[in-house]
Amino acid sequence: MQRLQRLFIIALFGTIIFVANIFLPPPFNYLMMVVQAVFLALSALFVKKTGAMYAGAVGGLLTALLSGASLGPFTFFFSFLFGVFVDLFIVIFRIKGSRNGVNQNRLIAAMAFSTLMIAVSSYAAFALLPQSFNLQQIAFVSLFVQPSRALTAMVLFMGPATGAVAGYATSYLWNKYLRHISIEGEFSRNRQV
Repeated sequence: MQRLQRLFIIALFGTIIFVANIFLPPPFNYLMMVVQAVFLALSALFVKKTGAMYAGAVGGLLTALLSGASLGPFTFFFSFLFGVFVDLFIVIFRIKGSRNGVNQNRLIAAMAFSTLMIAVSSYAAFALLPQSFNLQQIAFVSLFVQPSRALTAMVLFMGPATGAVAGYATSYLWNKYLRHISIEGEFSRNRQV
């Protein structure tokens, strides 16, 4: 039963990430990064150590299937990588989703760092890397953007700001509504008594 509950959480949150990404036209879908970050953080709190990675992979795979051949691999990779960053910083900041709640400041910091890392990674992949290796001649050149100071500043500001908002929203949701939901099952609850 515990495994089924974990799969349900991962599938549900991955599907919500997919819906937030695919059904809004650009640039509005980029504003939904907060939604993706919140559901990745909730996945990490419900399914310890790998929840965000799996939810990011599910959301990325579903989005990649509808994105087309040129964007699909990038969409999957960066969605999966975002989940890895969330799981990594949740572990680094020692955040545990318990019945007592989560530490709001730690969760805000973890999400700020994870969204900064995914923002810098994707910006480097689409703006800095192509110029470094002189990749302007490849077929999907329209995927790449021209780097500028304004764009760099915006990435460096909006990445952590988005993560801080997502961390606050996640901690509020967890502490107010979700902390009493357990997917550990009766067996582990009886062992602790």
